[in-house]
Amino acid sequence: MFDLIPDDPVIIAIVVILLTLIFFSYLLIRRTILEFRDGMR
Repeated sequence: MFDLIPDDPVIIAIVVILLTLIFFSYLLIRRTILEFRDGMR
């Protein structure tokens, strides 16, 4: 399992940044859809 994690800190930083971007974009899209649903009512 731990063999998959690279020792290069640059790759780890890139992966962490990508995961946070995906997470925040998911939250933003979810909030936008919920606000749109409430606005349509």
